[in-house]
Amino acid sequence: PEGPGAAAFARRIDPSREPGLSPEQRRLMAQVEHAQRQRVLQRRLRGRNTLLALGIGALTLGIYGYTFYSVSQERFLDELEQEAEAARARA
Repeated sequence: PEGPGAAAFARRIDPSREPGLSPEQRRLMAQVEHAQRQRVLQRRLRGRNTLLALGIGALTLGIYGYTFYSVSQERFLDELEQEAEAARARA
């Protein structure tokens, strides 16, 4: 550390080159590193899955909304009813 208040940084070590480590300690370090990599991968996948779910949900709601909008625009049934009423009035 240089200067007052400077903190020492953790130094990365290579377990295969580090003297004084037992094979059990090396295996444990490899296990911990593997678990950390898996945790990071899961976090990244969770974010991607969330974005994918939001995208699919937005697309579904858009299709659903468009369907309601387009059905409300259809007036052919109203025209058929008006023609039927006119025919009944004439008869």
